[in-house]
Amino acid sequence: MAPLETAAATSEAVRKYGVLDMPDLEYTPELAKETAHAYDRISSVVPPVEWPAFAPYVKAINELKKERNAVILAHNYMTPEIFHCIADFVGDSLQLAVEASKVDAEIIVQCGVHFMAETSKLLSPEKTVLIPDMKAGCSLAAAITGADVRALREAYPGVPVVTYANCSADVKAECDVCCTSSNAVKIVESLNSPRVIFVPDQYLAKYVAKQTDVEIIAWKGQCEVHERFTAEDLRAAREAEAGLRIIAHPECPPDVLAEADFTGSTSGMINWVKDNRPSKVMMVTECSMSDNVAVETPGVEFIRPCNLCPYMKLITLPKILDSLVYMKEEIVIDPAVAERARHSVERMVELSK
Repeated sequence: MAPLETAAATSEAVRKYGVLDMPDLEYTPELAKETAHAYDRISSVVPPVEWPAFAPYVKAINELKKERNAVILAHNYMTPEIFHCIADFVGDSLQLAVEASKVDAEIIVQCGVHFMAETSKLLSPEKTVLIPDMKAGCSLAAAITGADVRALREAYPGVPVVTYANCSADVKAECDVCCTSSNAVKIVESLNSPRVIFVPDQYLAKYVAKQTDVEIIAWKGQCEVHERFTAEDLRAAREAEAGLRIIAHPECPPDVLAEADFTGSTSGMINWVKDNRPSKVMMVTECSMSDNVAVETPGVEFIRPCNLCPYMKLITLPKILDSLVYMKEEIVIDPAVAERARHSVERMVELSK
């Protein structure tokens, strides 16, 4: 979204909801006592020295979201103080958007990256959707444009286009149907076509191609976090840690997936750890997810290959508070684009049933 559009949307949100007073952010003994239950939840992954910096924001955000009639969505890659202490819904991007569309709230604050906030807006067009930092983009989403999809359609007439949800609304609008990493194979096969164009993640496309007889025409996009992992990394970890189980996200390169004990979406990886309770596990994905799952699976030791997403880490407690106080930054999608993009998401939901 252009800067002027962003400013206009923020101004409109401020006019509609007003500006609140910035809360007192002093860490006092009273505040420490009041927020102790929140810190207890994440004490295994957040050092006590860090909590005094987080606690005032946690209290203020939890109070202001009620005053604003807002819900906070936190992706699995958010840091623990966001994921466990202020979020109303947690999970992968599509799961968050679907859940937020069901609740009686006027405002959605998306703690994730820009395409996730767009998806929330697509499924909740009547709600105000805010993202705490408009610069929270995604290397994978940036790898393709709507014009690129139109060019693919010209090059492969009549071949349906499936897009991974990790893309812009503009790209979703040009495709036939969306998918997630967990339902990609099902969506591809549901089209009953011998060939399918799959965008934008080349590694997820290769993973899908191995699971189906459908010919996959892949776009060469990738996630800058997952592409950094190597098979050598995994083999070195196994040698260093006896009994280590390794689980990986399908956005990783094929040689990495070949070394893993399990491959699955973020929700699939989380469920695998909860169901199997390995004594020692390495999650080959964005680093913060290991912290968040560790909170919920005491007794499991996590070996962390700490590749961080620079865009996810732009979302912080101070920015979330600013977003609620000043009603910024609002997601606005061109209505013509939104209508077509919404169709590709809704078709996925229908085909997934």
